[in-house]
Formats: sequence, structure tokens, C-alpha cells
Amino acid sequence: MSSRQSHFRFLCTFAYVYFFGQAMTMSMLVLWLGSDLHLSGAQTGIVLSTNFVAAMCSQPAYGYLSDKVGMRKNVLWTVAGLCMLSGPFLVYAYAPLLKSHLVLGALLGGAFLGVTFIAGSYAVESYVDRIGRAYGFEYSRVRMWGSLGFASAAFMTGRLYNLNPHINFMLASGAGLVLVAMLAVWRLPAHETTAASAAGPRLADALLLLRSPTFWRFMAFILTVTNLYLVYDSQFSRYFAAQFPDKETGAVMFGDLSSAQIFLEAGGLFVAPLVVRRIGAKNGLLLAGTIMMLRIGGSSLPGGPIWISAMKLLHSLELPILVVSIFRYVAYHFDKRLTSTVYMVGVSFGHSLGLSLLSPLVGYGYDRIGFPSTYLLLALTGAFCLVVSAFVLAPTPPEHPTPPKRDRAGAIASDGANLTQ
Repeated sequence: MSSRQSHFRFLCTFAYVYFFGQAMTMSMLVLWLGSDLHLSGAQTGIVLSTNFVAAMCSQPAYGYLSDKVGMRKNVLWTVAGLCMLSGPFLVYAYAPLLKSHLVLGALLGGAFLGVTFIAGSYAVESYVDRIGRAYGFEYSRVRMWGSLGFASAAFMTGRLYNLNPHINFMLASGAGLVLVAMLAVWRLPAHETTAASAAGPRLADALLLLRSPTFWRFMAFILTVTNLYLVYDSQFSRYFAAQFPDKETGAVMFGDLSSAQIFLEAGGLFVAPLVVRRIGAKNGLLLAGTIMMLRIGGSSLPGGPIWISAMKLLHSLELPILVVSIFRYVAYHFDKRLTSTVYMVGVSFGHSLGLSLLSPLVGYGYDRIGFPSTYLLLALTGAFCLVVSAFVLAPTPPEHPTPPKRDRAGAIASDGANLTQ
């Protein structure tokens, strides 16, 4: 078996197991906080916000260190080890603290969950993209297996949740143990990891991103459009479960719906590169944003569980186009030595920053005016931001056979001047 095939298969398996563990921990977290720990919508928003703040604090470091260490497995070891500890932490530390000291529990849990499953997932994706570019395989083909892992777990989480939510958390720890064992036997050629580390960026190179207009225009899209769909998703399980006569039925149906959606998403990840190559990364971002706003706005309509399920399934179209467009946009407009930094700061940090600010506000909206009215406000706000983004995002053509000149921050020297049509 060639090195390319070996690394591709390892990363596909790693992504499958890691996202299986993430789903076991995170997919029913909001239901667990509300139904078992009896937190209100506003309190749940505070807990989620704290998770995102903790993730936000770790993401710039994750990104810079990922670029610095190159192909070495440091990032994968970190997330695998923390995933292995997730079950005992949630059952024996997080839940008791949230019941007795909400703020302290939210802070401690935010630090753990933020680093392990929020910032950690972005770090894993960035690492996969780096290895894929080095060995000539598509990021999305690997990420497809991550979606299948999440879907496999989501199919079981609702039923296991009704038996005992702790089963889900302990299975996540089991997934972490598998990841640690996999890393112990996987080898990358020593000369490749050493060369990649030696070519890593200096801190001054990363800081120059803060002076790049292209970077800030990209981050504006992340802070506005994509954050609105993430905050919409964060408590969607509560809204969906409320469509059914009891929480047990709602939990099972939500798990089944999530599983179906993610299986469709996996298929979308297989074909999304073909779509994005044809229309260009910028247009891919705008297309994904349009689907997001249709989904959020559609959820505000009184269509019952079947209609709301259809809105949820639109996620399987939007996410593959979004993630492929993001990586292609970053690869085209920024220095390849800084791709992890751009991704972790521009995307991951941007998501956490926006969600830490929006989650309590939107949670308060759910409590005061209800889910449908809040969804409508989110959709209208997002539609306005999407129109603005169409003018501020740097253009990216469908084809770019010759690399453009870049400024000192690693961005395109002038917006569109060097683009090959």
C-alpha cells in the first residue's frame, strides 16, 4: 500500500472515530442540560456561550502551533487524550458543578468541551487539509468519513439518552481510547515532519494577518452569516423535541433526523468539490449562506415536525459547500504556511467569538418571544449580512492555474488584480 493510501485511510478512520465521539458528547448536550439538569433557555445559552469563549481562547494557539509543527501529531494527540477523558468528566465533574455552582461549572466545562470538541474539531480538520495537500487527496473525502461517524453515533444517541445519558458520554471516552491506540501505531516519514516544521511561519508572519484587508473581509462573513446558522443550530434540538408529546419521543426522533441529515451530508461532501471548483470559492460561500438563511427562515413557519425536519435536512446541502469553499478560499487567498492560522483564527475563533456573544441573547429570545419569532429575526439579519458579504469578499475565480502574488501578510496583493479568469 502506498504512503498516500495509507495516510488517507488512517485519517478517514481517525475522522470517523473522533466525530463519533463528538456526537456522543455534543448532539444531546442541550437536551441533557434542559431536561436532566433543568437549566432554562437563558442558562443553557450561558453554558454554551462559555464553551465558545473557552474555545475562542485556545483557537489562535491551536492555529499557530499547527502551522509551526506541520505534520507532527501533536494536535491529534491532544484531542484524542481529551476525548478519552470526556465521559468521566461530564458525569462526575461537570453535571454536579452545574447543579451546585452554575458559573463555576460552566467555566470548567467550557474549558474542557471548548478545547476538545469545538476548537478541537477545527484543529483536526485543519490537520487533515494539511496532509491532504501534501499527499494529493481531497479534504472533503476524509471529512465525509467524519460525517459518517457523527451520523452513526447520532442514530444511537436518542435511544441511549432515554436509557441513560451517561452511556453516550462513556462511549465518547471509548472512542478517545481508540484514537490514542491508533496514533500509537501510525507513522509519518521523519524527514517530512521535520521539513514541515522547519518551514513553519514565524509569529511575526502570523501577526501580519491582522493588517490584511482580505483577512478581515473574510472574517466579517464568518462573524455574521455563518455564526447566525450556528447559533440557530445550537438549541434547535429543544425546539424540535417540543413538537412531540413527550421528551423521550422527541429525543429519539431528533437522533434519527440528525443521523439521516448527516448521512446525506456525507454524500454532499463527496460532490461538493466539483460544485465549488465550477463556481469558485467566493460564490460557494454565498451559495451556502443563502441556503442557511432559507433554512432559518423556513423554521419560523408553522409547518409542524415534517416541515421542520425538511429544514433541518437542508443542512446536508449547505455544510459541504461551506467547508469546501472555506478551505479553497483560504488556500487561494493566503500563504500556505499560514492556512491553519487563518482557519483557526478566521473561522474557528470567529465562530466562537460570535457564538459567545449571540448564544445568551438568542437564548433569552427563545424564552421571551419563542423559537419561531427568534428564527425569523435571525434570518432577516443574516440575509442583510449576506448581501453585504457579496460586495466585501475577495473574488475567487473557478480556475486559477497560476498562483497570484501575495502581500507580506500572505494575502492576495490586490483584490482581484492578479486573478486568472
